[in-house]
Amino acid sequence: MSAPVTAEERAQSAAAPSPFPPIADYAFLSDCHTGALIAPDGAIDWLCVPSFDAPSLFGSLLDRQAGFFRLAPFGISHPAARTYEPGTNVLVTTWKTPRGWIVVRDALTMGPRDHEDTVTPHTRPPADDDGDHMLVRAVECIDGEVEIELVCEPAFDYGRTTAEWSLVGDDRHTADATGAGVTVRLLSDLALGIEAGRVRARHLLKAGERAYCALSWAEELAGPRTTDEAVARIAATTHFWRSWLGRARIPDHRFRDPIQRSALAIKGLTYMPTGATVAALTTSLPETPGGERNWDYRYTWMRDTTFTLQALHWLNLDWEADEFMQFVADLEPREDGSLQIMYGIDGRRDLTESTRDDLSGYSGARPVRLGNGAFDQRQNDVYGAVLDSILLHTRHAQRLPRSLWPIVESQAECASKVWRDPDQGIWEARGKPQHYVSSKLMGWVALDRAAQLAEIRGDPERAATWHAAADEIRDDILEHGVSERGVLRQHYDTDALDASVLLAAIFEFLPGSDERLRATVDAIADELTENGFVLRYRVDTTACRARKGRS
Repeated sequence: MSAPVTAEERAQSAAAPSPFPPIADYAFLSDCHTGALIAPDGAIDWLCVPSFDAPSLFGSLLDRQAGFFRLAPFGISHPAARTYEPGTNVLVTTWKTPRGWIVVRDALTMGPRDHEDTVTPHTRPPADDDGDHMLVRAVECIDGEVEIELVCEPAFDYGRTTAEWSLVGDDRHTADATGAGVTVRLLSDLALGIEAGRVRARHLLKAGERAYCALSWAEELAGPRTTDEAVARIAATTHFWRSWLGRARIPDHRFRDPIQRSALAIKGLTYMPTGATVAALTTSLPETPGGERNWDYRYTWMRDTTFTLQALHWLNLDWEADEFMQFVADLEPREDGSLQIMYGIDGRRDLTESTRDDLSGYSGARPVRLGNGAFDQRQNDVYGAVLDSILLHTRHAQRLPRSLWPIVESQAECASKVWRDPDQGIWEARGKPQHYVSSKLMGWVALDRAAQLAEIRGDPERAATWHAAADEIRDDILEHGVSERGVLRQHYDTDALDASVLLAAIFEFLPGSDERLRATVDAIADELTENGFVLRYRVDTTACRARKGRS
């Protein structure tokens, strides 16, 4: 007798398709304060206000009753085309209906800064342009006539609180929604009607006609009052993104467009008020369908800094890199002087994890997690990530900021003390600590980079001390971290492969001609790669299981 089918398995069945759109089909908007995800049917299924890590206002990404905001043709769910306005994070959706065509433009708008931001106050110097703290949607009928529908159904605090709506004025063009101590304002040139916890509007749009709606959480709930104002705000946002991208050094290459989109994604995940970069816009999207490895990624990981800074500097986007390093300089270390593996985008240390068991999770993937319990894990690779970032930034700036030298000293000292100890490793593993090769390798990176920074600073004594420590780590890795077949191991007590040891090539631990490095790359290519994708490790050959954080 076969086992009963679970709800999660039913949700993933081809015979009973999930009501959740595929993750890859969501479009991304950003104003560098928060971000939104738009489903193919025109519904905003994810938006947290006023910042990336605030509670969600629209959370249908994680529960189909947790709020959404749709502007699209009535009765039509599949658009004719969706694309970003070239060089921007502005979405353009084209819809065909039996009677006509419309185009919808969506943006978290940005424009020239003209006052101090009191919604998400800046700790970094404000730029010339900043987020408006509003979502603007404009629609134009380009042929025939189309009946459009607006449905705005916020559910505050991750779906916990239904919105209480009230019309503002007597013209039915403005309505406020309140819940969980938050108020947002919906403005539109469509006639709005309140239906319980949502606002709805319908209108027949004819060729050449336009309409708009905007959701504001700005100071005094300001927003556009006409379609022309709405279109102007979207145009200003388009100008901002293209102007920003114009400063980037993008190679003339067949992958030029993906590189540009990647740059726009990095910038879109940057929290402008502090310079921090979130690992992702979302929480609790599963690693596997219906799975439990659903982590909250709306925070800043120290190990990501190196790769983020490399990308920014390579693209000639040095301002963003400098902002991030200033964020790092402001971080509060642990009692022993070490930096945590992750911080909040405002620099806070406590990211205590909780679950929301009232939410279904994306396509049945539970639990839904808020916060990240791995923030207090011991991961010895963090020192190398931080110091490599500082060296990279110093080389580009051609000076070592005074505010960063104390971090160099403290992280080098911490790396010197702990590199011999086992830890949870780069994958934040469950179970007892191990002597992970990647952690030892990043300890080498920490002392090697610290030594180079000491040389730049003109401190030969410390440079010599840290170089000697780095050499000791290298010798230990090559003695205990290489298998009999000459391949770098996952950790000292196993011959299992792990993709993290490829850091040996990225950080120049071994030269490209070294036979151990070549054997490692070949082994991973032959034994740890499927369909062109490199696996982290083989689950069936290793005890390394993700614990409660990023993996």
